[in-house]
Amino acid sequence: MRVKVLKASINNRRREFQIELTDCGGLTFPYHRAEPPPSSDDPIREFFIDPELGNEGVTYVLESGAEGSVLADYVLEINRDPAYMRDLLLHQLTVEAVQRMESSPSGVRQLSRRLKTSPAQIYRLLDPTNYKKTVDKLLELLHVLDAKVEVRVV
Repeated sequence: MRVKVLKASINNRRREFQIELTDCGGLTFPYHRAEPPPSSDDPIREFFIDPELGNEGVTYVLESGAEGSVLADYVLEINRDPAYMRDLLLHQLTVEAVQRMESSPSGVRQLSRRLKTSPAQIYRLLDPTNYKKTVDKLLELLHVLDAKVEVRVV
């Protein structure tokens, strides 16, 4: 999921960055989460959407000369964007499935027979860049690969 920064501004009163992203609208990012964090002793001197980051983040320069960047993915994670959190879960499950597949004696054809699907579908499930798959299919694959998946709601 490629998210671009459309607009960005700073709000010193609320001590946060205000960032508008494609498909997400306006979100905020608190100063204390930034590295290095801006403060009243070391305020932001320069702030801009960074083309070197592919417009996927903002960069700021403090009065002391220290420079920091805030990426769109980090803004989405801090704000717990539902679509981003789903994609993060898909990625984590996919990485685990790939690791188990590499150490598994089962081949792709055997897995596809057990899941009653095609080998191409197994390869799609194992592709970490594919976000069109579903969590339930990944859970089925992990189950076949003898993984125990526990879901906790915190």
